[in-house]
Amino acid sequence: MNAVYWLIAIIILLVIEAMTMALTTIWFAGGALAAFIACVAGAGLEAQEILFVAVSLLLLFFTRPFAKRYINQGTKKTNVEGLIGREARVTEQVDNQMDRGEAVLSGQYWSARAADENEVIEQGTRVVVEAVRGVKLIVRTIK
Repeated sequence: MNAVYWLIAIIILLVIEAMTMALTTIWFAGGALAAFIACVAGAGLEAQEILFVAVSLLLLFFTRPFAKRYINQGTKKTNVEGLIGREARVTEQVDNQMDRGEAVLSGQYWSARAADENEVIEQGTRVVVEAVRGVKLIVRTIK
């Protein structure tokens, strides 16, 4: 009867993975499959549980980073994530101490702050976006 429970677990985990596409529950489905096979082969409940946990964790820690790198390879960054690493031009002197600064990026004007707290970036300087905090670009001068 334990085999039915493992099959149910596999189905539930696969459905969750299909709905989220987070590459998390798929590895536990692999662990449940290993436990199901052990159950059919006659292993005891304790051995099935140990196998489930061991296989799930091995798959999660050793194959997830590899899978994320290659599966999400063609994913384009959107919204704010897409701004990081892009070049902008300072339109108003960026001075963190005076709490001012502005930069233009793809025709849009943004409040800007220097990544280095003590750096003052003059108007017209080309900068690279390192981060976005709220509605402010965190920029560093291109050298």
